[in-house]
Formats: sequence, structure tokens, C-alpha cells
Amino acid sequence: MIEERPWGYFAILEDAQTHKVKRIVVYSGQRLSLQSHNHRDETWMIISGSGIVTRNDSELRVDAGNIVKITRGVKHRVKNVGQGHLVFIEVQTGEYFGEDDITRYSDDYGRSA
Repeated sequence: MIEERPWGYFAILEDAQTHKVKRIVVYSGQRLSLQSHNHRDETWMIISGSGIVTRNDSELRVDAGNIVKITRGVKHRVKNVGQGHLVFIEVQTGEYFGEDDITRYSDDYGRSA
């Protein structure tokens, strides 16, 4: 099932007690909210496209094949800086994987946590 968002969409590939796996697509020029999680860590594997990942106060350019690790409590976001879609696989590990485990600090689309 695909879940639409203002920045693109995602599909849940697997949802288990110990992990969740998503395929995330970010449209050109769009970015996710600056956010953190209290109950999960995330590992992102970039499949295609180019982006800028923000982790706390640092920025990292990512392209296909790059892996990004985000631990609990780290403020993070990704922006698609390429012409096509930015596609990545997100593996969540931890104790809780609900969409309500998001603290938003900044959002281009007016959403709050």
C-alpha cells in the first residue's frame, strides 16, 4: 500500500515486531520535515537519485549506493537535489515503529507532530 505525502510517497515493504522496512520516494526539489524519533533508529540505503541529508547540524551529499545511519534523538531530514526522484530503502529498528513517533522541528508543508 502506498501512502502519499506532500513531498512524495512511501510503501511499507515489511512490518514486523523487531523492524519495519519502507521504500521512500522524494520528488525533485522536495524534502521531508526536520524530525527525530524517540523509539527507533533508521538506516537509509540510497537506491537512485541525489540528495542532501541533514543530521543535527551537519549536511551530507548522498547518491545511489550510499548508506546513512540515524540514531534515536538525532534531528534529520533529506532533500532531493536531483532532477528525478530520490529513492531509498529505510530500515527501522528499535522498540516502536508507529508514525506518531515523530517530533517535527520544521516542516515545509505546515505539519506538526
